[in-house]
Amino acid sequence: MHLFTPNHVHLIAACYPPSSSLLTAGPEYRPNAQEVSRLTYYAANRPGKINKLGSELEKRVRTECTKAQSGNVRVRALLLITLSIIRALTTECRRDISLLSPSIVACIRITVDALSSDLEVCARAASVFTAWCTYTDGHVIGSDATLTENYISILRKFSSQSIIEIKSVDHELTNRTRMVGLTALTGAVNSEALYSSSSQFKPQVTSIIHPLLFHLLNADLSTLDDRAKVIKENPSSPYLAEFRTRPPLERRAASIHLHVDGESGPSSGDVLESCLRAFSHLLQHSNGGQISHIMLAAFESLDALKGWERLEQCRWFAQKTCEWTQYQYRYAVPSQLVERLLSTQDLPVSTPQQSTLAAMVTTVFTSPVPLVNLSTSDIVSNLTTLVSRRVGVDPEDALLPALIECIASLGTHVYYSDQIQDLAGDLIGKIVAIETQGLSGRDRSRNDKSRGQAIRCLLAGLLGLMQAADNHEHVERSDEKEQSCAQDGSDLPRKTVGVPSQDPHTRISNRTRISPELWHDTLSLFCDRDYAVRNDYANAFISYLSNEVPKRGENTAIQRLTEGSHGHQASSINMLLFGDSTTRSLRAVHAYLYTLATASSLELVVSPSPSPVCSASGDGPVINILPTTPDTGSGLQLNGSDSRGSPPTSQVSERRSTATTARSRKASTTQRLLESTPSIISSSTCASLSDYALILHVMTVVQNQTPIRGLLTGLPMVLALHGATQIQDGADAGSVQRSKVIRELLTRVWLAIGQVWDCKELVDLAEKALSCMPEPSMLPSRTHVEADILSLREQVPFPPVEPDTIVTTSWQGVDAEEALSLIVSARATQEATGLDRQGLLRRFSAKWSAESALKDSVEPQTNNRAHLGEGISPLLRISPAFMAIDNLSLQSLTRSVRGVGVTDLREALEGRGNASNPALVRPPSVSTLDHTSFDLGANRLALTRSKSRGKRRAVTAGAGDVRDVLNKLGIGKQNGASLLKASFPPYRSDQRTSPRSPLPPYHT
Repeated sequence: MHLFTPNHVHLIAACYPPSSSLLTAGPEYRPNAQEVSRLTYYAANRPGKINKLGSELEKRVRTECTKAQSGNVRVRALLLITLSIIRALTTECRRDISLLSPSIVACIRITVDALSSDLEVCARAASVFTAWCTYTDGHVIGSDATLTENYISILRKFSSQSIIEIKSVDHELTNRTRMVGLTALTGAVNSEALYSSSSQFKPQVTSIIHPLLFHLLNADLSTLDDRAKVIKENPSSPYLAEFRTRPPLERRAASIHLHVDGESGPSSGDVLESCLRAFSHLLQHSNGGQISHIMLAAFESLDALKGWERLEQCRWFAQKTCEWTQYQYRYAVPSQLVERLLSTQDLPVSTPQQSTLAAMVTTVFTSPVPLVNLSTSDIVSNLTTLVSRRVGVDPEDALLPALIECIASLGTHVYYSDQIQDLAGDLIGKIVAIETQGLSGRDRSRNDKSRGQAIRCLLAGLLGLMQAADNHEHVERSDEKEQSCAQDGSDLPRKTVGVPSQDPHTRISNRTRISPELWHDTLSLFCDRDYAVRNDYANAFISYLSNEVPKRGENTAIQRLTEGSHGHQASSINMLLFGDSTTRSLRAVHAYLYTLATASSLELVVSPSPSPVCSASGDGPVINILPTTPDTGSGLQLNGSDSRGSPPTSQVSERRSTATTARSRKASTTQRLLESTPSIISSSTCASLSDYALILHVMTVVQNQTPIRGLLTGLPMVLALHGATQIQDGADAGSVQRSKVIRELLTRVWLAIGQVWDCKELVDLAEKALSCMPEPSMLPSRTHVEADILSLREQVPFPPVEPDTIVTTSWQGVDAEEALSLIVSARATQEATGLDRQGLLRRFSAKWSAESALKDSVEPQTNNRAHLGEGISPLLRISPAFMAIDNLSLQSLTRSVRGVGVTDLREALEGRGNASNPALVRPPSVSTLDHTSFDLGANRLALTRSKSRGKRRAVTAGAGDVRDVLNKLGIGKQNGASLLKASFPPYRSDQRTSPRSPLPPYHT
């Protein structure tokens, strides 16, 4: 028997009004203010009593909830007063909130579990919960298992309350109930309890994100935009928006009021605004890893809510997620979208989820919200992998156009100059791999179709990538111009935004254009066995030639070229005549077009075991020396590292092996294709009328876009193709038919050449030949297709003819010799090329073949081959050929290309540069003589200093060492020797005794 009531119990009991006035205490149901002050003062000054206070309040809440469930009105009033007392203690005892937290959270859970249908009680409990979320530091979450379980349960209850649908005529009751739950969740979103424990973040955010997405998906886009604008213009109160940046003692807890008499309840728009505020606060307070968990939780909620069918709302969600996320963590949003999309790659049929995810990715990339730290290379790699898998599942998969848009949308975010070129390199590498190796599959016919469709998809993505980057730059320039005009007060220019400007003074693009060397690997697609691939590639190449290929030295610069200095003119002409990257690519283009026009078959089986050494004919093996490409580097490597010093990795080796295999297979296939090409057109030629229309279209664009290079590389091919049409009389009808079409093609090419070079005589000659055609043109018209690139276009074949029919025709088109004489006599061609009539005749009359053009399209490996004389080591004479092969065993032949400077002279004077070959001189930063070998254990980069370093004597400088360095610096008489000769000078017996050898002036 207790004779005395404990003090803390007495203080709590004194806070309640008399029992007789409990029914009239409403609607506030407040405790006695004076007694509550005494209670909070007692608790704040006696932290040791807080646990007892919490236990007593928890006991009262448990008892009152049990009785209130049965309908006891007096006990319900006591419960509301008790919750007010708990909130007062939470606010005043914020210094010791961790001691009171277990009891507070337990009381809230007991209340919402027992009386979840009583809106007034739930609102009072939510007010207590918001106060606790405001002042807690969150360390108790995860460390106290019971408290954590109660806390997660409370979140789930308020989450369910946020989306409750009350079947009542009064919609205000539903909105009030939802507002209570959303306000409680907003308190949790702005609390340290959500973010302090990484292990407990996911279960919390799973409960929070579900009701937020529920309201978002069920709202109209116009309403979403209006409420988002209100949030942007009128941010929430400071103690909700900024409380995490303030110390706990300076924070303020929000009070939740259920209803005010005389005022209408919250509208659906108010509920949506509260939802969006909570969502924006959640994103603004999360880091990169937490954003990833939010996206995963959102995907689960969209699955549960079947929200993938709400396409526009999902796109709005993706865009706002990026916009409201912190700047440095936005990369997590598209990364998670692509990862989720990649996880569905093996589904037998495309689903709304896949289409929506692809649209969300495109929305994120095309939105004006900037993204940083985004690995675009990983994104495009995942998307190309997904394209390959979906094409393998179904070549006509409905998801493919959306994936193409995803790839193209990457071009709208260019953050460094080489980004588009790097992405194009990834796409081209994938195209080459599919072209040579195909896609895995059991059904050969389906695999062939999948292979062609995969190439077409990647080509469409590559083309869209370039166009998106250019359009984005034009839009940015238009916006900048409009802003400058608005600031100056001038009139805005009358130009459509996003349309490329025709002003010749337009600012050049900041991004690096895709180099012809990179595009060179795709040129073999002109001769692909699938007509759809050939057609799409022709359109892609025309777009690339028109927008990406540099036009330096072409017709737009002919006047500047001829009026410039003789030195600049000579260097530009030398570049055009002997080949830059564009010229080499155009040589390959014309070689492949000639092959397409004359080949008897394009169905070549690729060797299953490719090798750089492949047999080309029965006469003996032919070594195909492959040129170096950006994938493998242009020089040799030492100790498994590239020229920049990066360590070798398994991924680099795997990519190099894949690239080598693809190029080897392509070289073997191209060689066999050239062997099957006859010298004269026959009825067995496999090209169709559509193919000849493609050839005409490409050659015409080449002449218009690159007149000088097109003339120098294309005119020999035109003459060779004219010679292939010289069939004998009495040939079969099929041969005559094809010969007539090719002659018409050549006539139209001559017409294009005459128009480009303003050669009126040649234009009249071509027009006269076309007007004398005995029959209508058989070539189908060509239109450049920009939209719906995956739609199948029918190939127009030659009309059938009787096998024994003999047809003769007297129409020969344009006389090639006469046309050649006119074009080489034109003043414009002579001034542009720097060659006279005889020089042009010699150049164009030289024998041309597709095989020689392909060989000339390979970049020469060194400019010092002319210096390799009799005195040069045989190893150096054969090494340029081996340099083109991906042979890592030749890395020991690497030579230094570092320039000679003052440091080298200082080292020579100190005696440290006593080696005759600068390639063999050890770098000053790493000395293999003064250190032992590398430790391959835990510290691979550590060097162990040798013990003999301190005892080593200083090496004096030799006169020969200093002389060599001075010669390289250009001090003294120069003998014109190249670096190659200086590194490996030929040995002569009379070298030391010859009195005629030149001596520098400083020799003594």
